[in-house]
Amino acid sequence: MAQRPPNRLIREASPYLQQHAHDPVDRHPWGEEAFARARAESRPVLLSIGYSACHCCHVMEHESFQDEAIAGLMNRHFVCVKVDREEHPELDRYYQAACQLATGRGGWPLTVWLLPDGRPFHAGTYFPPVDRHGLPGFPRVLEAVADAWLRRREEVERAADSWARATAQALAPPLPGLLPGEEGFGSAEAAALRLAEEADPVHGGLGRGPKFPRAPELELLLRTGRRRPELLEVVDRALRAMARGGLHDQLGGGFHRYTVDPGWRIPHFEKMLYDNALLAPLYLAAWQLEGEPWLLQVARRTLGWALREMRHPAGAFYTSQDADSEGEEGRYYLWTPEEVRALLGEPDAGLLCRHLGIGDAGGRVGEGSQPFLAAEAATLAAESGEDPAELEARLRRGCRRLLRARLRRPRPGRDEKVLAGWNGLMVRALALAARGLGEARYARAAERAAAFILERMTRTAAGSVEGARGDGAGAALRLLRCYREGFGADLAATLEDFAFLADGLLELYPVAFDRRWLRAAAELGRSMVERFWSPQEGFLLAEGGLPEGHGAGAPPPAPAPVAAWQDEATPSPASVAVRVLLRLAAYTGEARFRQVAEEALELYRAVMEQLPQATAGLWTARLTAEEGPLEVTLLLPGGSAAGPAAAVAGEWLRRLHRRYLPDLVLERARAEEAGVALAAGRRAADGRLTAYVCRGRSCFPPAVRWSELERRLEGPGEAARA
Repeated sequence: MAQRPPNRLIREASPYLQQHAHDPVDRHPWGEEAFARARAESRPVLLSIGYSACHCCHVMEHESFQDEAIAGLMNRHFVCVKVDREEHPELDRYYQAACQLATGRGGWPLTVWLLPDGRPFHAGTYFPPVDRHGLPGFPRVLEAVADAWLRRREEVERAADSWARATAQALAPPLPGLLPGEEGFGSAEAAALRLAEEADPVHGGLGRGPKFPRAPELELLLRTGRRRPELLEVVDRALRAMARGGLHDQLGGGFHRYTVDPGWRIPHFEKMLYDNALLAPLYLAAWQLEGEPWLLQVARRTLGWALREMRHPAGAFYTSQDADSEGEEGRYYLWTPEEVRALLGEPDAGLLCRHLGIGDAGGRVGEGSQPFLAAEAATLAAESGEDPAELEARLRRGCRRLLRARLRRPRPGRDEKVLAGWNGLMVRALALAARGLGEARYARAAERAAAFILERMTRTAAGSVEGARGDGAGAALRLLRCYREGFGADLAATLEDFAFLADGLLELYPVAFDRRWLRAAAELGRSMVERFWSPQEGFLLAEGGLPEGHGAGAPPPAPAPVAAWQDEATPSPASVAVRVLLRLAAYTGEARFRQVAEEALELYRAVMEQLPQATAGLWTARLTAEEGPLEVTLLLPGGSAAGPAAAVAGEWLRRLHRRYLPDLVLERARAEEAGVALAAGRRAADGRLTAYVCRGRSCFPPAVRWSELERRLEGPGEAARA
């Protein structure tokens, strides 16, 4: 491969596209050049979508795209285009929807044939190089599609018309009301109870087949579980099962993407930044509610993996770690009993193998085993009569030695592009940990990542890269989606990037009340509304027109707008946008933020009530809207009296941060401090630290003692109308 001249992908920033730069396929990146060629040569476009950490994408590359004969067929009949789904989520969602409508399934690699105007007419996912396992071989499919294009063009174009209509309808904004005779789930609690019906009573988690974390659903169950203990039990069983299983890297921390078995033991081995950025706060929140030390340990280990293995030198976070190393899926993570004995000797090796299920048939992958928590330390101590503390220390030492040995193995590839939205998720996770645990290292990491995005991945209208100015000119802020060292930042940000980053900044602000984060979040919120919101269509994932970043040769947009209401592995961008806007309304006093949030929830009401499984994020946002963000303002007196009051404020903040208070709007200011909306018109009682607590439009009387503030945190029942 190294001797073969590279194709056009060699110039692309995406590591995934560069992985295919030496394939014999005459590849184009997504862009006008490819479609102009397709029009000029009257050829269909063969679109392949995947991502760097995707194991099945690597398999199809090795089997087909690197095969000279198959590549020859592709080059002869089609204009071939490669897309990194992480760069273009709007394209991935559009063509995934088309594939799912036509075939009943989706996934990666996604293989789609398009007319020269971008409309799909044939699709599939993975195709083997020969007929196998009930799937047609890729060469046979290529020849059949080429023959249809040459001999039955009108039929192909009719199919494209039909596919385009169906796909546009599937991705269109939902109807604003239930149809006659329909009944829906009318409350977040009812929606959560419906989700809980999918709980696996044997293995934990949601669903019975291959197991995904499903973080948006678990967050909704956690929120509603404070009033319904049976829902909290579903969350606890899921978190415990994931932490004990092979989904969780028992040696190095962090979570793999999903398991192929219902018992959480055998994962697909890629590790995605977004999964870990969503799961760490869930474990932290469960610890705040339940106080169980193991929950905190999992959260720490997850963040520790990200800080150790996923950071750019300047502080941002990379996208993913590959499933494969040395040409095999999972090779980096697997162990045999013989390897453990060679490292530890007996009896420690036998003890650790029992503890981690190494050699156990349940975790077997080929010749090795994926470690999972097969036997608790307390169980092993009871069996052996050994002191539990000493045995646990032996297990920890053994795990550390295995991890050190593993770090010497050839490591899986790492996708070293930086995505603005996924970094926003990690900023949020680190900020919540910094507040909940009071640890400065998490705060520093969150601040560095946030500063990286704002300094390197934003542009003014004039085009220069700079940090968010906070001058109120919201629509002027142009956030870019991707950054890679040596290539810089490009591609227009999507709603996901704006919403996730603003959400992270809002959680970062109360760490030290640095107003640059709040100003940047407000500017992102204004731009988000300006660019992605339509009262008729709701929130769209991408802007209309040509994306920024590539000049005159910019990629064409997806053939139809892509609505942003549906959850995937991450909460829907629309749901995060709504929660961001509701909190920004409280922080800034700008009524427009709340107005758009309420209009969005009303627009999405019908689809939420019909499809709670796809809209857990929106149901969580609706809870925020119905209950109102919890607003807590700590007002310091002016002058020299602020010294003692500031110390008391620090203690109150530590206590506040240890509590599970979702959608908290927290402010600390001096009385009558200019420009602080939550301090306007309020005073510090008798020169003392004074807390003002409001939820929605109802406020409690001011509190000057912690016991008073603590009572006010429980709910708005005693609040007087503001």
